[in-house]
Amino acid sequence: MSILDVPVAVDKYLLFQAGIGISANTFLLLSHIFTLLLDHRHKPTDLTICHLAFTHIMLLLTVLFLFSADLFESVNVCNDFKCKVLLYTNRVMRGLSICNTCLLSVIQAITISPFTSWLAQFKYKSKYFISYCFPFIWLMCLSFSTSTLVHTVASSNVTQTNLMAITKYCSFFPISHDIMALIITLTTCRDVFLVGVMLLSSVYMVKILTKHQRRSQHLHSTSLSPRSSPEKRATQTILLLVSFFVVMYWVDFIISSSSVIMWAYDSVILFVQGFVVNVYATVSPLVLISSEKRIINILQNIPWKILEF
Repeated sequence: MSILDVPVAVDKYLLFQAGIGISANTFLLLSHIFTLLLDHRHKPTDLTICHLAFTHIMLLLTVLFLFSADLFESVNVCNDFKCKVLLYTNRVMRGLSICNTCLLSVIQAITISPFTSWLAQFKYKSKYFISYCFPFIWLMCLSFSTSTLVHTVASSNVTQTNLMAITKYCSFFPISHDIMALIITLTTCRDVFLVGVMLLSSVYMVKILTKHQRRSQHLHSTSLSPRSSPEKRATQTILLLVSFFVVMYWVDFIISSSSVIMWAYDSVILFVQGFVVNVYATVSPLVLISSEKRIINILQNIPWKILEF
């Protein structure tokens, strides 16, 4: 069974999922932009969350164009060019998603680290640290995804039967096993390193939270101080996101690796992979919005800020 046999309902579900994700990420992005403009109490993670939201918007937009016949055909350029640009952008944004999630976990680990920790020296340098990280991760993701530009073709323009269909319109052209092995090795090493950093920072944050909880119990206090409570809530949110991302990543990795080795996708595999790839981009903004009280406060004060002008 090929990708061409995918039921229309599957396409509609993926488009519906992408629509929800784009709406949620757009709200998250605009909310944090308003927060950065109107609230002087910025968090070290604000810029990274904005970047993550933008990345997921671009990622889900490529899904809309790849699976919607109307959107795909509305762009009046060569199908090969459309497939190359859309799939390349999709791969770059997937790389940026894992990089941003890793960066978010590291920054939060630095934020909650005690002053006796060696990480404390980075607390006041986190803004400079982030400004250097963004160009680096963009360059890394752009370079790691260049192979997509080479072996992506429009399905309608090639008559070969050994293409691996990715969507109804786009396919991957066969490449040599050596090049394929090199691409998989480099990408896997990058992702395993980033997932490893996420797990290390998560273990560190859990350790800090556990120590803080024990200290609170020792002082016979059932609630944290006003300053600590938002930090704990933010840390728990990021731990949840990292855990969810790691699970989804490994499911996607197993599906992608097996499909590349077998050089075949069927409709069920495509649907499962599409759901897994997009579910993190859809769920993460909802989790971040629900845990961020500043967003609600800023939105409530926007009318008053406007009247002041």
